Amino acid sequence: MSAGISSARPSRANVLSVLATSRAEGRIMKVSEAIAEILKREGVEVIFGYPRNAVLETAAAIGIRPIIVRQERVGVHMADALSRMTRGRKIGVFAMQHGPGTENAYGGVAQAYSESIPVLVLPQGYARRIAHIPDNYNATVSMRDVSKHVEPINIAGEVGNVMRRAFTQLRNGRLRPVIVELPWDVLPEELEAPLDYHPSVSVRSGPDPEGIRVAAKMLVEAKRPVIYAGQGIHWADAYEELRALAELLAIPVSTSLEGKSCFDETHPLALGSGGAAVPGQLRHFLDEADLIFGIGCSFSETAFGVRMPAGKRVLHATLDPADINKSVPCEHALVGDAQLTLTALLAACRDLVDGPRDSAAIAAEIAEVEARWMEGWLPILTSDSAPMTPYRVLWELQKTVDVANTIITHDAGSPRDQLTPYWKSITPLSYIGWGKSTQLGYGIGLAMGAKLACPDKLCINVWGDAAIGFTGTDFETAVRERLPILSILLNNSAMAIELDIMPEATERFRATDISGDYAAFARALGGYGERVEKPADIADAIRRGIAATEAGQPALIEFITSKEKRASRL
Repeated sequence: MSAGISSARPSRANVLSVLATSRAEGRIMKVSEAIAEILKREGVEVIFGYPRNAVLETAAAIGIRPIIVRQERVGVHMADALSRMTRGRKIGVFAMQHGPGTENAYGGVAQAYSESIPVLVLPQGYARRIAHIPDNYNATVSMRDVSKHVEPINIAGEVGNVMRRAFTQLRNGRLRPVIVELPWDVLPEELEAPLDYHPSVSVRSGPDPEGIRVAAKMLVEAKRPVIYAGQGIHWADAYEELRALAELLAIPVSTSLEGKSCFDETHPLALGSGGAAVPGQLRHFLDEADLIFGIGCSFSETAFGVRMPAGKRVLHATLDPADINKSVPCEHALVGDAQLTLTALLAACRDLVDGPRDSAAIAAEIAEVEARWMEGWLPILTSDSAPMTPYRVLWELQKTVDVANTIITHDAGSPRDQLTPYWKSITPLSYIGWGKSTQLGYGIGLAMGAKLACPDKLCINVWGDAAIGFTGTDFETAVRERLPILSILLNNSAMAIELDIMPEATERFRATDISGDYAAFARALGGYGERVEKPADIADAIRRGIAATEAGQPALIEFITSKEKRASRL
């Protein structure tokens, strides 16, 4: 590290003295201190990071808890989860050093961008005089494509203006990461006037009233409509409105991966959630629909999303007009906050019907199609084969935990497809679904961030032996930061999902073979670790893992499973 960075880091005593004096007398403060004060005023209580970045110290000096991770992108993932689980009331913030720290964080920012999550990223930058030398990583240039707004603080007196713009972007419109780069030589500079900063505002907008009347008529007249709900329901807190509309018109409800848990999946009208793996009843109703109503979703075409059948009438309600006709052609569209949209639709639909429609026939059809589909899967989900199937592990997990008081997330690849179609979420924000960028190792950061936001919940990440290779060392962060999560590790000693496309590489060079003793790894890092090899031992091992988390210790239960390649892909 250069001397310039070291000299920019004030001692704790100096920071406390400067802040106390500036508050009492209205005197000048340094840029790093002003940023910390702005974070405080915006309700930030925790800052994730990896040193060096002077804001980590000045934030700590005024009571903002720093959480230091082992890998930068995991810190962004934790900030991501904090924003999600608080519906943006608490914005996740991540700060890191210039150069390599900022480069390493890129993947986490890209992941949050793809999932439309608001995260404030504060990369320290090179000194202003060398910030644009080609060999020096410049976040305002390099992260522009994976952020909603980027801006450096190049002038000390502009810190309030830059941060105001940042938080306004984080709280309004389509939610995505915002980058504020902090050149290392600007952080120790003093403001030329006392800090004058007021917290940002958050506004909502509703859809066109005439568009609502058209949409209501479409829904009321449809013979076999289906609702496809996205994570806009979460952000808008529109759970009751979604349920009320479905029950009024007896419309079955499905969700995207990101929207999963926005509708009780034990409800008689629930079709479940799909990604690359799709429940049979969801596929059936989408294919048979005469109108698909997408609400709070982007309908983005992705290999890890539900395939929309061609030739259907589509009604699309979204916050971002850029989503309209982007991937799925629509007949009619509404632009606005999901709660405001559903509230208006409910009122318009109630004017067109005499009362709630009888949902018995639709509910019976859902139950019958689901039962028929599950007939093919139950032998796998309940199999006593050895080595055990990952499906059996996750089936037992769902039967063992208190689902309503659990927050769970998958990892990329097989764990996502093996969990999503079968896990029935009950309460809002109890499932953190994702699947556009699909970076391996995303789940542990999400689970830790969720535990920080919801300490009374059991927070679980399900990952495979490939994913733990990317971010496993941050299990130590869970131990050190007292975040007792439960990690379910599916170990089949292979990249099983790749076996079909790499047969020669596997046969000749064992290119897809991976392994390790991950239970021992967890114990070495200070957590609870247990390895399970027999199906009969699954439930008891899970209970022991839960008990460890209740005692304040992160737990990793490693299950030795078969090289399962199948998934409910349709």
